Formats: sequence, structure tokens, C-alpha cells
Amino acid sequence: MTSGVWLGYCTTSGSTPRKFQERLEGATARVNHSTAGAKIAIERYGERLGKMLAFCIAGHHAGLANGVNGDRVTALTDRLRERVPKLAPAWRREVELPGHHEVSTPLLRPRNPETNGFCAAFFVRMLFSALVDADWLDTEACYDKLEGTSRPRGQHPPLRQLRNRLDAHLATLAASATANPLNDLRDEVLTHARQKAGEPPGMFSLTVPTGGGKTLTSLAFALDHALQHRLARIIYVIPYMSVIEQTAEVFRQALQDEAAGEPDFVVEHHSTFDERRVGQREARDKLRLAMENWDAPVVVTTAVQFFESLFANKPSRCRKLHNIADSVVILDEAQTLPLQYLRPCVTTLDELARNWRTSVVLCTATQPALRESDGFRGGFDNVRELAPEPRRLHQRLRRTRILRQQEPMGDDDLSERLRDSHQTLAIVNTRRHARELYECIRDLDGAVHLTTLMCARHRQRKLESVRAHLREGGPVRLIATSLVEAGVDLDFPVVWRAEAGLESIIQAAGRCNREGHLECGDVFVFEPTEAEGRKPPAEVGQSADAARARCSGVMPTIQLPWMRIEDYFQKLYWLKGTDALDAKRVLQTIREHGRTLDFPFETIAAKFRMIETPLVPVIVPYAGSDGDDNRAERLIRRLEREERPSGIARALPPYVVQIPPRARASLRALGAAAAIGSKQACCFLGAFARSSSPAQAGDADFAWRENRSGD
Repeated sequence: MTSGVWLGYCTTSGSTPRKFQERLEGATARVNHSTAGAKIAIERYGERLGKMLAFCIAGHHAGLANGVNGDRVTALTDRLRERVPKLAPAWRREVELPGHHEVSTPLLRPRNPETNGFCAAFFVRMLFSALVDADWLDTEACYDKLEGTSRPRGQHPPLRQLRNRLDAHLATLAASATANPLNDLRDEVLTHARQKAGEPPGMFSLTVPTGGGKTLTSLAFALDHALQHRLARIIYVIPYMSVIEQTAEVFRQALQDEAAGEPDFVVEHHSTFDERRVGQREARDKLRLAMENWDAPVVVTTAVQFFESLFANKPSRCRKLHNIADSVVILDEAQTLPLQYLRPCVTTLDELARNWRTSVVLCTATQPALRESDGFRGGFDNVRELAPEPRRLHQRLRRTRILRQQEPMGDDDLSERLRDSHQTLAIVNTRRHARELYECIRDLDGAVHLTTLMCARHRQRKLESVRAHLREGGPVRLIATSLVEAGVDLDFPVVWRAEAGLESIIQAAGRCNREGHLECGDVFVFEPTEAEGRKPPAEVGQSADAARARCSGVMPTIQLPWMRIEDYFQKLYWLKGTDALDAKRVLQTIREHGRTLDFPFETIAAKFRMIETPLVPVIVPYAGSDGDDNRAERLIRRLEREERPSGIARALPPYVVQIPPRARASLRALGAAAAIGSKQACCFLGAFARSSSPAQAGDADFAWRENRSGD
């Protein structure tokens, strides 16, 4: 942070006194103060460290640029060629810069010569983050002083206090738990992991089958480990939106002192965060501020937000990166990292653990083969397992049998099987298939459809209803896509899963007989018949091929010995090929510029998009069947007349559905959606009237009908 402060002062000196004073007094003319600071950095600290500093100084407003050949942001090389006015000598009296001999490039430990460039580029990002955050906080403090106000930053309970609360919470759970082998095993896993907290920071794995208590075990280890090694925070990274709020709520129940009216301090940083769940306005403001730079003891975020930020170039997205250092990062469901970005993600996690005092925990029931010893190029080394004998755990926690259907199944056959089960879950690979299968059984008691085409608030209500019916023994026949597989707390006696990768099949099995109430639950794996819209995405198809290759010898019953999971991932990565695991050539691009340090930060940020399909938002006026949640309608009415909608936009995510642009255009053409609000708000669309021709809009119209129908 110190570097960020003095660099910030340096940049504010880069202009003639007259023009800069006019700017301070309100003139609109642009004053280029950053280019002068970047030039001084290179003059004073040389072509290597100076260039690293120059990237940060030049980009602290516009963003990290390419070294050469810029796009929207002028390249650093071009910036350094610009002529700037001669600086007033007063800046040298105001800003005391360290001498060249007093500053050196930090001691980074590249994994090997190939990663020299990655280390240097990562250092630039971290320095940029510290500078931007210091600059913004300093500006914020200045305006607060002028206006006589203050913002509710910080003042969070210390980690030791949170660890004590977690201990009390775990003791309460243990006292109320039923004595059975499953709970005994969960206690064993928890105790064993916590005993490993004294291990030096670095790479860890927590390999525990579904239902083994990974969430609270990983949190307990993280708090113990952070306290022993003076780490600052815990960052929990989750792949799916459908489970992030559930996990954050588990943490609040374990760590929050609600009886004392304590403000919320568990930061949720994701696109569907519902600030209404936070009680006091001051607490909401504090969480919103902490979301900007992750200055909080516990952060829960998505894999998309986490990894895209680490490859971003915009100041607002990079501002939090330096706060990932000195932390514990728990990567939940580690097997879900997208294959086309797998090698950049692995290299990033390795760099955090190697050079930035970050402990990374790969938390999953199906540990991917990402170690160097597994044959993964550039994979992890020295990964320490936190669970006691994972192979034995898999044997002890086996609560299902997985059976493969020998013949392809059409929807009529599958519907009949679903009719025969009082409580059953069917998971398919496409939203279209889920919609069509649901239409076949929607007349049955307990028929439910769950999809990402429902707004987050609606999905939450649906899941609450499903859980209640399961507990009460009522009929539930749930049709869903893979959004229910990882971490969603559901317990069905029977599960049907369309063919997919072995990790997906195992995750689906984790929704079957989860609490061990049955001697054995049944999971049926089936191949859907060929039909339009049934073909799975290419990545899912390749995963299914790898699963068949590893398990073909034990069909129709899929037994899952430990080594078969590892073999499956090795087969999958082999099928993809090394180059396809970095499909956008991110690592190669960085490596090619390692010698000159002309890193193309802007280009890489544009390439690294974990969700590549462009989607656009539709606001859904969801109110629920009982009409007790009409907040979306109120927000829409405000949006229609609001000139500056940024405040409303922060409240809308729980009621927004992301759909392809063509689907939104179809809804607009059918009169099922319309642009609303002022010119500044015209990017938001509201669905109001039911389409007269549902088939033309396909999934988008079905999503509207599902949301509009309530619960």
C-alpha cells in the first residue's frame, strides 16, 4: 500500500501548475498527469522495475494498457512517447521518492524459467491493485472530509473472535446431532482437518464425498490456519449462483452475533446479491463498500468474479486483488473449473500460493488430476490433503448405487419412470430438454421445474418449497439442469441423470440419499434419445466420452473406486489436449512478452471470459404466488421515472434473468418485453405481457411464463 500512496502523489504532480489548478477549480479540460508520472518512474528506476511502475501509474484511471498496440486504452509505449509540459520543480519538494538504490524488484520465485513472465505480469497487477485502492480510498476520505461525512468501512470482528463463535456453533450442532455413522465421520473429518492448520501456507486439498461436511470443515481449517499464520481473511470461491447464497447463510449462522444486532460482515460479491437480506442501512452500506476491495474477514464470491478479476485490466475490477494476498482461498467444487481456461487458472492459484502468502484449498468430492505428478503440465506440487484417508471416506460414505440404462430413453419412457416415484429428481444437460421434460409431467402432483432462466429470487423460493415438501414426505418430481448438482442441499431417494462427465454423475448422486435415511439410494444414468435441442454442449459431450472410457468395464452398475476418478480426469485432459486447456493462449501470450515486459494486459482481459456466450438482462416482475414479494414491481415503477438509475440497478439483480440477445429480441417482437426507464436506464427490459405465440420465443418465453407464474 505504501507504494500505491507515493505513486499516487507522484502522478498528481504531472501537470503545469496553472492547468492543474484550473482543473481543480472545475475546468473540464483534460489534464494528462499520469503520463508524466510514468516517465519519471522509468527515468528513476530503469527499464525493468520502472516499466512495471509505469504500467500502474499510466493506467490508474483508464486501466492497465497493452505494452504495445493498444485498443481502447493507449498502449504504454505510445504514452511514453507523448510530450508532456515541463513539470514545476515544486513537486520534488512535495514528494520524496526513494532513490534507485533503495528500491529493488521484489524477490519472486518463478516456478521455472517458463513462468518468469507470468510472475512479473502478476506483480504488476498486484501493484496496480494497491495503487488504485489507495488512490480511491484517499479520494473518498478527501470528499468525506469536505462534506463532513464518513463511510462505514472496516470495524469488523477479528478472526479470533470469529473462530470462537464457530467453535460454539459446532459444539451446538454436535450436541443436537443424532448419533450415527455419518455424523461420526463428519466429526472425524473436521477434527483431522483442523489438526493440519499448523502446516505452512501453500496448496491444500480437502477431498470429502458429498455430505461429509466440507463447508464447515473448510471454514474451520481456514480460520485456524489464518490465525496461526497471521493471514487476513477467508475468500470462499463457488462455481454456481444457485448455491452461493446458501453458503453465505451457513457462514452467517456460524459467525454472526445476531442476538447483539451485529452488522453483517460476510461479503457476498456476485451478480444476484440481494441487499434486502441485510437489516440495517449502515450494514448494507458497509457491505457494499467492502465488496469494492474485499476488505472484510469473510468474502463469498463466484469463480467467474474471482478468476476474471485476476486477469482484468479495469481499475474497478482489479482494486481488490492485493487483498487476495495473505488470505485463505477455498475453491469449492474445484473440478468445475472451465477446461478452456484450466491451465491459466491453475497457474494463477500456484502463483498466489508460491509468492503471495495465499493458502489455496481445493475442496471437492471429485478431486481433479491437477498435480504435476498426475501428468498435468504446469500442475501443482506439494499439495497437502486435509481429509483423513480420502479413499476410505469414499467407501464409508457410499450411500447410493449408480446404474446405467442400457438403451437410450425418450421423454415418454422417462416420464413414466418419474410417475412411478413419489420423490425423484431428473437432471438433464440442456435447458430446452428440461423444459420439454417438465411439460410431459407438469400435471403430476409435485411437478417442479428449476432453471437459470428463473430469476434468483424465484429459484430461491422454489428450492425452499422443494426442501419443505421433501422433509414433510410430500410428492416432489423435480426437473432441472446441472445447477442443482454442486452444493445444493437436496435429498431425494431416486435421481435420474442424463449422460455427462463422471464428476457430474457423482455430484448428482450427492443429491440422492444425502442424509443416509435409506440403506441405499438409486441413481440412474441414461442416454437421451436424439432430438433437436438434446445434444449436450461440446464440453459435456467430451466429459461423457471420458466417463464411458473409464467405466465401460463395469456397466451397467458404475462402481467408483478411487483411482477411476483420477483416471477419468487424466483421460479427459488427454482428450482435450494441452493447448485446448488454454484455448485463448493466455499463458503463451504472457510468456512471449516476458523478456520485454510489454504485456498485453488489455488484450488478455478481453480474451479471458469464463462465460463466453454474450447475454443481456431482462428484469422479471416476480412476485410469488402469494404476492408477498412485490419489490420487483416497485423497482420497475421507480426505474420508469428515474433519471439516474444506478441505485435501483444495485437492487435489481435478484430479479434479473440473463438471456441471449436474439431471445430478448424475440420477446420484444412478441410484446412480451419492452424497454423501460430513461435513456440512461434503457439497457434494462421488463417482461409485462404474455406472448401470443410462445413457440416463436422458445426458452425465453418459457422463462417468462415460469417467472410470471410464481411458485
